[in-house]
Amino acid sequence: MILAVALFMEQMDSTVIATSLPAIAADIGTSPIALKLAVTSYLVALAIFIPISGWMSDRFGARNIFRLAIFVFMAGSIACAFSNSIAAFVISRLIQGAGGSMMTPVGRLLLVRGTPRHQLVNAMAWLTIPALIGPIMGPPIGGFLTTYLSWHWIFWINVPIGIIGIALVTRFLPAIEPRSPKPMDFPGFFLSGIGFAGFVFGISVISLPAVPVIYGYVTVAVGVLSGILYFVHARRTPHPLLDPKMFRYPMFRAAILGASNFRMGLGALPFLMPLMLQLGFGLTPLQSGSVTFVSALGSMGSKFAATRTYNAFGFRNVIALTTFLAAIFLGVNGFFTVETPIYLIMGSLLVGGLLRSMAFSGVNAMAFGDVDEADSSQATAINAVAQRISMAMGVAVAGTILEVSASFHGGQLTVTDFHIAFFIVAGISALACITFLRLPANAGDDMTTRRGKHGHAEAGEPEDARREAMAESR
Repeated sequence: MILAVALFMEQMDSTVIATSLPAIAADIGTSPIALKLAVTSYLVALAIFIPISGWMSDRFGARNIFRLAIFVFMAGSIACAFSNSIAAFVISRLIQGAGGSMMTPVGRLLLVRGTPRHQLVNAMAWLTIPALIGPIMGPPIGGFLTTYLSWHWIFWINVPIGIIGIALVTRFLPAIEPRSPKPMDFPGFFLSGIGFAGFVFGISVISLPAVPVIYGYVTVAVGVLSGILYFVHARRTPHPLLDPKMFRYPMFRAAILGASNFRMGLGALPFLMPLMLQLGFGLTPLQSGSVTFVSALGSMGSKFAATRTYNAFGFRNVIALTTFLAAIFLGVNGFFTVETPIYLIMGSLLVGGLLRSMAFSGVNAMAFGDVDEADSSQATAINAVAQRISMAMGVAVAGTILEVSASFHGGQLTVTDFHIAFFIVAGISALACITFLRLPANAGDDMTTRRGKHGHAEAGEPEDARREAMAESR
């Protein structure tokens, strides 16, 4: 439960900020679209530091790194609350992301190493609670604090939680001895970090009117060059940080490439919807958060039916259909106007959240569907990085579309600009369906059929869940 509370803080914070973007932008003297840099910086920091979390835990002790992660996250929250410019706010979010990147994987590692195997599945279920509840509570809490106090409080509330968390970790969690990890790929770490940050931030900066466009193109070029150098380096080093050879697995390749398109829509939705509701429809932050939280509620509801649905209709069929339908419901947001009843908007968000979560349940399993046990650690790292980068790209692309669309009529955002953005990101998300339909008809069947029929374990059996938990922790 100590680990779960810490992860709840990180999960809620990642969703609470979207509701407060207009208020933050007005206070620090910038535009809400420009603050896409703050959203992407957090996700990029996660992508950069997640791959080294396991090495740091082995090298310095998992409990020590978990405490450090809480402290860094808390320090980043304080810095966010004191920020008075977009540059300071973006840097503060980077610090927050560096702390948050260690919380989830190191928390799972502590749980796996400190829990008897026969209790691991039950313990992991408790740990997933914040991942489900945090996004549900984030928007309404952020809206309430921003409407009745100030946006600063969405960051101040992390301070007492962080202090209590560090004290409880020190008092109750067992000290796990450091281990001797594999050699750390520091050149790969720096090259991949520059590549991720350069490309995502470059795309975001290109459309910002306050920054010369040449800076964006140079940043993108630096990111692409660093990425190329990383691939050259990874082919020559025995222990690369992220091994490109993993893409030899067909299902893993489809899970990463196809889901990246799909996740761009997931990243764009919590950025676009609160802005449209507040700037386009005139809702308060609290009213906006009280509408958008139902998307996470739908995601939670699908968890109870995912396994049965995949078993009943086949893995490839369900994953292709749910990704396509989820993209459709993402595009439906582009038809909403001020006159649209709120209950209709909430109903669409609820169904869309359910479909997206159903699809991701299959995608996350598919990433490990044909990967050898020895490569599960690499599969976990690459999958985690791809998730954050694709979501950051979704925010960057959505913000760019808004900027470009608004520039054609004087720069003031209108509801039509949001409609265009929703239609485009929905089209990008729908491309994932093509990737999944190209899989063999029986792809993933061994993850859904029962043992008695084909000799494979039923999805969701304790032993299967235990292996997945161990893979995620590594």
